[in-house]
Formats: sequence, C-alpha cells, structure tokens
Amino acid sequence: MTGLTASAALPRIKALAPEWLPLAIGFLCMYAPTFYGLFHGAWATEEQAHGPIILVLSLWLAARRWKELPPAAGSAMGWPVFIVSLLLYILGRSQQIVSFEILAFILTLAALLLLKRGPGALRTLWFPFFFMLFMVPLPGSVVSALTMPMKQAVSYVTEHVLYWAGYPIARTGVILQIGQYQLLVADACAGLQTLLTLESLGLFYLNVVRHTSAFRNVGLALLIVPISFTANVIRVCVLSLITYYYGDAAGQGFLHGFAGMVLFISALILIIGVDSLLQWLSGMRQRRAAKTQGAGA
Repeated sequence: MTGLTASAALPRIKALAPEWLPLAIGFLCMYAPTFYGLFHGAWATEEQAHGPIILVLSLWLAARRWKELPPAAGSAMGWPVFIVSLLLYILGRSQQIVSFEILAFILTLAALLLLKRGPGALRTLWFPFFFMLFMVPLPGSVVSALTMPMKQAVSYVTEHVLYWAGYPIARTGVILQIGQYQLLVADACAGLQTLLTLESLGLFYLNVVRHTSAFRNVGLALLIVPISFTANVIRVCVLSLITYYYGDAAGQGFLHGFAGMVLFISALILIIGVDSLLQWLSGMRQRRAAKTQGAGA
C-alpha cells in the first residue's frame, strides 16, 4: 500500500516541481541566512527560545487545515503584499532589525498564498499567520516599560506565598532573599516575553480544541492572562525553593532549565483545569436553561 501511494504521488510531485521549485529555492536563499542568525542569536536566548516552537506549531496548524482551502484561484493582491515584505526584508537585513526580517518572512508566506490560492485561502489560514506574530520580538523600550511592573508583581506574590508557607523570605524590589541566598527575578522568569509565550500557548490550545461554546471560548481567552501570571509565580517559587534547598549553583544550573519546563507544564495544566471548570459551568447553564424552558412549557 505504501509503495502504491508513493508511486502515485511521484507524478504529482513532478508536475508541481516546475511551478514550486523556483519559489522554494528563492525562498530558501532569502531566509536561510535569517534563520541561521536567529538560531545563533535571538532564539538562543532564554527570552526568545519560544520562537522555533511558535514556527513549528504555526506550520503544523497550516498543514492541518490545508485540505480545507478553497479551490485554487490566485489573486493579484499578493503582489503589493510581496513588495511590502521585500522592502521590510531589505530594511531589516541591512539594518540588522530582526523584527522586520521575521515580519517579512510572515508577509512573504502570505503573499505566496494569495498569489497561488487567493484571499479565501488566507482567510482559512488566518490563525497560523496570526500565531506566527508571537515570534516577532517587541521593541526593547516597550519590553522594558512593561516588564518591570510585572516582575515586581510576581516577586510580591512569590514573597507572600513562600512566607505564608513558613519559609524565611524577604523582598527588596525584584530581589528575593530566601535563607542565605539572594535571587534576582530576571526578565526571562517573569517578563513580558514570557507572558506572551504563555498567551500563545493558551491561544494555540483554544484553536486546537475548537469549542462550539462561546462562553468557554471567551471565558478561557480572558482567563489566559491570570493563568500566565500564576504560572510565572509558580516558576519563581520553584526556583526559590531549589536555591534554598540545593544552593545557588543548582538554582542557576540544570534545575533552572527544569523550572522553565515547570512554567509551561503548570500553565498547560492550569489552562486544561480552567477549561474543565468552564465546561462544568457551561453544562450547568444549559441544564438550568433547559429546566426553565421545561417549566415554562
């Protein structure tokens, strides 16, 4: 069966090669240096380590919905989009502005989709393109302005949670003193980029599960922000306890990366838990409405 499938697909691949191979080669020549720089630069840092994950999930979402695309009907609307993407690419590449290069990558994909499959295809795949925007690093001034209040809030809650649990902890700004150790709550632990990463995780979950209940969709979308904040607090608490019990070297070494895994696992568990609660509340509302209608009849 596998051999027959492969042999049947081969003529189709050969038929598509003259049309798509030059585009693929051109695309690769343009963006291979960009992604090489990202993997050895921004994406190698803790703040932007979510970039490759966002890219893979976006492509997976697009492939998942590819069969739903309307029949091919290319549109000239793709040319203005392609020109804008080319200008962004030239500016970003020449001035080393990573955000412009990533935006150019997203717009180039959108332009190719418009040129080959038309606006209907872009409407069908709007979420994967929107999801890719989470790869774009925000300007440093914006990140700095919003990160400090978030770090202070996370530090404040962490201090009170661990103090309530009986640990010797004190706080000065974003510096936590637990036992004999001091911890600086860094941007990667409780900053804006971490919050955005968790936001993207919540939106990805919403898109995959595709609830028909507007109550569950809207409720979960609104609760993603406090869920993300809670996950950040859990991560800082875990790092504080690792440092308290095993020393500063453990807190900054392998177990620091483990605390990053705790962040995403706890966020995912919280999202699923809140979604289950919303499902129960939605079921209660439906049963109550059914009883009201039955009583009225």
